[in-house]
Amino acid sequence: MQINPSINGWIEKFLNQYAADVSDYITDESFFLACQKSGLIYGYVVNYHLDNNLDDTKWDNEEKMKVGFLATLFALHKTKKETDYQLFIEDLFQFYTIISKGNFSFLNMVLPHANSYQKLESIINERLQTKDNIVTKNFTHMVTNSLLYIDVLAFEYYLNQNTINLDFFKNLERKCLALIMFSLNVKKQKSEYDIMLLKMFENSLRYSKVSKVKSNEIIDVVFEGNRSALEGMYLYEIALITLISDGVVNENEQVFLSEFALKLGLNKLNQNTGYELVEFINKNKNNLPFYNLNHPVKQFYTNTQDNIAKLVSRNKTRLLKELSESKELVKLLGKSTQSELSFEEKKKVKKQLLDICKSIPSLTIFLLPGGGLLLPILIKFIPQLLPSAFNENLKD
Repeated sequence: MQINPSINGWIEKFLNQYAADVSDYITDESFFLACQKSGLIYGYVVNYHLDNNLDDTKWDNEEKMKVGFLATLFALHKTKKETDYQLFIEDLFQFYTIISKGNFSFLNMVLPHANSYQKLESIINERLQTKDNIVTKNFTHMVTNSLLYIDVLAFEYYLNQNTINLDFFKNLERKCLALIMFSLNVKKQKSEYDIMLLKMFENSLRYSKVSKVKSNEIIDVVFEGNRSALEGMYLYEIALITLISDGVVNENEQVFLSEFALKLGLNKLNQNTGYELVEFINKNKNNLPFYNLNHPVKQFYTNTQDNIAKLVSRNKTRLLKELSESKELVKLLGKSTQSELSFEEKKKVKKQLLDICKSIPSLTIFLLPGGGLLLPILIKFIPQLLPSAFNENLKD
């Protein structure tokens, strides 16, 4: 029976047909290796922990992510606790129910009379943050989906401890942020896009409001508290992904990775050499926006500029009306084309632009998580595409 991950009932169909085929791993190392090969860690799924093949030729990338995410969680459940998929559904729903008590909104969107399968479908949609507009899809696919593995690690903690709270997520996000910062510091040559990658990660955090980690605390943050073997392997992978973003790991970066692996307690069996990541990139580079010739963030910004330009053009009349009522904003935007704005001026521009975006439905994407990163592109295009507003107002 064909499964359509975009139609209600897909989880029950998938588990009915494939639960027995989902692999049961003996060790943490074998499970993590399978996660690497599946692509979930890299935000692009190519297989589903199945002993037999599954026909996914009609699925788009988001649908593959949904099934890959579910299959990974079930494979973990089979490895750590129980092979019965009914018990898996109960445990997974209880896991997300506990998280929802920490001011998390996804359960509010679930129909009250839906069964557990349908509720989990809504939750997975929310975890992947699937949106209808292309700008947020690109942003989500690039950053947030690669962070889904934090859910896998949290589910492991829940299965072992029979409890979970948002502190687990906050702490792990903070570790990842600190690790990316530390790994970038190891690079001898950093581009502006490496810094953008860090900023994109900061803006994709679900639970933490941490935007800065003090430089003298970075490495201490990474090693805070206890961690499972899976978490250690994941942190190493984050460091490797950060360093290999330019396609090369040089000698001093390799020394850092070796020392980092030792500090994490990774032995020769679970110490990742980077082979799986490089092999995955080579096999899937035609489908991976991250590892094409352009830097992943550069490619994201290039694609996004076209979409934002279209949004501005389509909402030209409404934008002109709103701008005519905000002469200060127009003057600051005009000034930004000639010189660098001060910190206070930038704050004013951001606040007033977001107020305008609230009043124009098509521009509410800038209010979504991560949308703030797109504002500089919007600021760039408004004077270019609406020159009349600035020609008139700059005369004042």
